[in-house]
Amino acid sequence: MESTIPTHAQVLVVGGGPAGSYTASALAREGLQVVLLEAAQFPRYHIGESLIPSVRHYLRFIGAEQKLVEYGFKHKPGAAIKFSQFKREGYTDFIALGHNNSSWNVTRSDFDKLLLDHAKECGACAYERTRVTSLLFSDSSDTSRPVSAEWRRSDHSGEISFDFLVDATGRTGLMSDRYMKNRHYNESLRNIALWGYWTGVGTYGLGTQREGAPWFEALTDDSGWAWFIPLHDGTTSIGVVVNQKCYQERWKVLPGSSMRTRYQALLSLSPNLISLIDRGTLISMPSSNSSQSSGDTLVRSAADFSYSAPRYGGDRFRIVGDAGAFIDPLFSSGVHLAMMSALSAAASICASIRGDCSETAAAAWHTRRFTLSYTRFQMVVLSAYEQIRATRFDVLNDVDEDGYERAFTSIRPVIQGASDIGRRLSEQELQNALDFCSKFFHPTSPEQRAHALQCGLPDNLFDVSMEPADPKEIDVTLGMTGAGVGLWDAEPTQVHSVRMVMEQANARRVVHREYLVNNLQAEEIDGYVVRLQRGSLGLSRVG
Repeated sequence: MESTIPTHAQVLVVGGGPAGSYTASALAREGLQVVLLEAAQFPRYHIGESLIPSVRHYLRFIGAEQKLVEYGFKHKPGAAIKFSQFKREGYTDFIALGHNNSSWNVTRSDFDKLLLDHAKECGACAYERTRVTSLLFSDSSDTSRPVSAEWRRSDHSGEISFDFLVDATGRTGLMSDRYMKNRHYNESLRNIALWGYWTGVGTYGLGTQREGAPWFEALTDDSGWAWFIPLHDGTTSIGVVVNQKCYQERWKVLPGSSMRTRYQALLSLSPNLISLIDRGTLISMPSSNSSQSSGDTLVRSAADFSYSAPRYGGDRFRIVGDAGAFIDPLFSSGVHLAMMSALSAAASICASIRGDCSETAAAAWHTRRFTLSYTRFQMVVLSAYEQIRATRFDVLNDVDEDGYERAFTSIRPVIQGASDIGRRLSEQELQNALDFCSKFFHPTSPEQRAHALQCGLPDNLFDVSMEPADPKEIDVTLGMTGAGVGLWDAEPTQVHSVRMVMEQANARRVVHREYLVNNLQAEEIDGYVVRLQRGSLGLSRVG
């Protein structure tokens, strides 16, 4: 039987998903008294099963990486994506950077429970089936300092005060949506997702180093994309994400169609995925929660809206994970952003407590850190959608220019042709940045990369850990301007192949720094970097 919920906590974490559990683990390992309240009973179902390699590095910092290694989740060596039916798929090879850079496809019910249990082992007091119903503030203003929370579980309720609050309530967005009311939705990514689980399907890359990699495919009518993610329990998660307007117009002519009929009709627009399904069987869904259920036992749907906010921290509170921001799942960045923002919140709270800086500065630092990471991934996703939809579409009215300013400091000379033309980025600069990031999705293969490395060009040209380079440097290197080392005797197709590999590596540099948790102690924001030392986690002033 769970113990009585205390009346006070040094840090109260609301929500036990990856963001909340990670924050609780990091803070408890620093010796802080942490109470976590979670409305559901774990394990509970959740979508979002494909993880990127950064998760491994973040888990290592809180001592949880080996638990993932030993659990038996499906090995994810990379990811395949096909934007055009007239070209082969592109493949991002995670293990090209080392076998410890691979990731996993996970059943989120198991993964999330593992993280919550780890938080408990680290010393956090976690209470499930306990819903926070409201927050109380230091004065009548909803944006002032939160000081206590009212909670309810089964047939009784109570109140807990705290020194710090971490909002990890997912899309519910307790602080952003209910109290601060500052959530901004990106209209260009207003989509709907439908998905189900299958058995008896085929395998992408069977018998090769690609086996286990998820498959992503653009729909033939340019309205969205589909996913195919194999899981360790023998099932495969298969879903489709479509533009909300296209979805509504499509079903005006079939108003009485079932969710399953719509789902399978949309999947038919991804012919290669249909081939992978082969003779597979759609099975009943795992047990659901109220936030992600369509009422269908075979197919589930959710409004897949991308959103962000201008602020993720304030006086004695931090917002983490989906409670603050969410990006379309194409790039599988959700759990990464959950863990990154969780570690950012933990470091900034410790910095405030330990006197590294003022609470105002610590909260502002967390907002900037969260915004920077979100913006990097959002630009890559928006670039992908330009290819998926095959036409230009209006995204520039939705962007937060302060976020883009910092996220693309390293490539400003590339996208504007000069190092300093003032603070605000122009629409053309943003469009050029989208074009630059779109190279991330070149349809290249590990074999092409290996061939490119044999052409005698410097290895650092293919190193994704370098700073982004001006695309003109690629022309020089390939001898296109007459000034480079040149591949003069190469066939045009060979030169084109090498160029694509170089351009893809260059574009991957935009988000690669996100993959290593150590980047938090290398990338300065507002004069501070994270001090990634257990027992003294916080912020250190640069210089």
